[in-house]
Parts: sequence; C-alpha cells; structure tokens
Amino acid sequence: MEPKQWYMEYKIYKNRPGLLGDIASLLGMLEVNILTINGVEDRTRGMLLQTDDDEKIELLGKMLSKVENITVSTLRPPRLTDILAVRHGRYIERDSDDQKTFRFTRDELGLLVDFLGELFKKDGNQTIGLRGMPRVGKTESIIAGSVCSNKRWAFVSSTLLRQTVRSQLSEEEMNPNNVFIIDGIVSTIRSNEKHHALLQDIMAMPSTKVIEHPDIFVRESQFDYNVFDCIIELRNTPDEDISYEKFTTAGLNDDF
Repeated sequence: MEPKQWYMEYKIYKNRPGLLGDIASLLGMLEVNILTINGVEDRTRGMLLQTDDDEKIELLGKMLSKVENITVSTLRPPRLTDILAVRHGRYIERDSDDQKTFRFTRDELGLLVDFLGELFKKDGNQTIGLRGMPRVGKTESIIAGSVCSNKRWAFVSSTLLRQTVRSQLSEEEMNPNNVFIIDGIVSTIRSNEKHHALLQDIMAMPSTKVIEHPDIFVRESQFDYNVFDCIIELRNTPDEDISYEKFTTAGLNDDF
C-alpha cells in the first residue's frame, strides 16, 4: 500500500512535561511518521502523519482516547485547510452558513497567499471569488499566490495600476495553465462587446479564474454564484463591512 497522509488534531487540557514525547513515542512504536507538527491556536496541537497502514491510524485513535489530558478532535485524511493550519499555526475562518466562503484579514496576507498558491496548484477548472474593499491587497495576493504555485497570471481586467480592459489575449496568455485575473466591476460595467466575448471564452476554459468583486460580477452578468468553487473575503479588520452600495452603472470609483 502506498503511504498516505493523515491529519491528527488534539486538544490539550493540561500540558504536562513530556506529553508530546509520550505521543511521539507511541507514533514511533506504530511506525507512523510525523511529517509536520505545530501548535494550532490555544491549547490545540496539529500533526501531519504518514503511514502505509490504515489500521495503524484506527489503532492510534483508540489508544490516544485513553491518554489523560488530551482529546483527539480530528483524525482524517488532510484537507487543504488542515495542512495550512499546521503550517501557519492558525485556522482559516470559514463562514458558518456557507462553508465555501473563507475569511482573512490583512494581517493574514501570508496565510492567504499560501492558501491561494495551494488552490492554484490544482489542475482543472475552478473559479474563485475575492471580496474586499479598496487597497486591501486583493490583486497583490493573487499575483503572489501565482508566484508561489509557479503559475503565470494574465490580467483580463484590472485597476491595479490603471484601468485595464482587454479585448484579446495573446496565444501565450490564453494558456489554460495560467491564472486569469478578472475585475468583476470592470468586466461587467465598464467593458465593451469585444471584452465581453473574450470574457465568455475565458469563463468556458478549463482553467483557474479569480474574480474580484464577485457580487457585482453576478449582479451585472448572466452568471450566478454556482459558478464559484469558493469565495474569499479579505478585510482590513475582522469587523469591516464589505459594501458596494455606492456603486452604480453611472459612476464607479477607479480605486476599486
């Protein structure tokens, strides 16, 4: 059997000396490798494990249920959010009502870039929405995530340096392996027919598309929220309101 990875997370009720050593010894006796270990927020520890025997993981869970001072809360094949929690020592916040919405603040840009980079490494067709107010770091994070995933990026529309509305892309830019960056306001409210045709072609491609301002994109186009595989919210502070109320087809702020 090929080695498989597992994510184990346990809560610590009393962090006595030698607790981690005891757990590591148990893993060693079972010949389960520890790939990564980190404290994940307060009194919680996460581990990425590897073994070629699933029964050892089942046995591990039963044995650790008898260990005092800890409770195993998670023991499963790792999700992307599990891997990043161990890597960064903090959880990615998810919307309690919409589990495909992930929330970040500006002081978590490193975590966001890592998250985007891992998403971009995935092959196939995916569309990611990115909400956020002006100058919070949306486009910069997309570019940095592209660099982390060793992907090229192509601006379809943007206001990063100046308003960009593309009517065509070069053959090299139209590579499905690229990350296509779309400003949902520019592409739907400020675009022309040629840009609209290009947008349709890109949305139909089996590639990664990142759409800033997804709510405006949905409001002003024929697409609905089902087109998004996940939506990311980036705020300056956790309680910041992401609002588009002042935007109309008559006048939009170029800073977006």
